Amino acid sequence: MSDITITSGDFRFKARFEDKRAPKTCAMFRALLPYRQRIIHVRWSGEACWIPLGETDFGLGFENHTSYPAPGQIIVYPGGISETEILLAYGGVNFASKVGQLAGNHFLTITEGAERLPEFGPHVLYNGAQEIVFEAI
Repeated sequence: MSDITITSGDFRFKARFEDKRAPKTCAMFRALLPYRQRIIHVRWSGEACWIPLGETDFGLGFENHTSYPAPGQIIVYPGGISETEILLAYGGVNFASKVGQLAGNHFLTITEGAERLPEFGPHVLYNGAQEIVFEAI
């Protein structure tokens, strides 16, 4: 069962929290819901979109972290050598920044609507920053 809806314009996805593998990250994000932001296309990581969060400190360490999120996986980089961010993979990703390789906490997985991810990524790339909303179901 899905725990969250993600909406950006005409794109709508359902996703589940990865509570067993990333309990602290999931709890932190649930406390933010509904979460509204703008999402842009990545610069270094490949086929993904991200929400840059600057110096935001969620008080997280690493859990269930990966440098290679699969399409439909959403990760949060808790900060450190690069800025804090949330990244949504829609294709092949090698998570990095201008300072090098990064790893983020995989805390959400898209369970419905993933077939539209290959359309969503280029939409963000060619149309610029998009509003995105994460809401509990």
